[in-house]
Amino acid sequence: QVHLVESGGGLVQAGGSLRLSCAASGRTFSYYAMGWFRQAPGKEREFVAGITWSGGRTYYADSVKGRFTISRDNDKNTVYLQMNNLKPEDTAVYYCAAGSVGGPHDEYKYWGQGTQVTVSS
Repeated sequence: QVHLVESGGGLVQAGGSLRLSCAASGRTFSYYAMGWFRQAPGKEREFVAGITWSGGRTYYADSVKGRFTISRDNDKNTVYLQMNNLKPEDTAVYYCAAGSVGGPHDEYKYWGQGTQVTVSS
């Protein structure tokens, strides 16, 4: 069992930056690949970024490549999403999730409660 808690969301102007954190409980955090997803109002949840258990491989949605960076610190049981050059279309609730591979089509077993990111134009 892994319990995930996101933080770091907020309101930012277009072009600004935010860093999301996802803290995991349990000693098995390093066994899991991790992913970030987002869901905007009226839209389906979509994959944003993923990272393997070791951090050796990362995955990104085309819409965030070059702007977002996923990373993890297994000693701190935390995964991060650094978001730069934010755009209004990045506005959504962001969720972290634990899976086995980290890619967009992975089966993610555990989910956090989400954190709101709002980008004003």
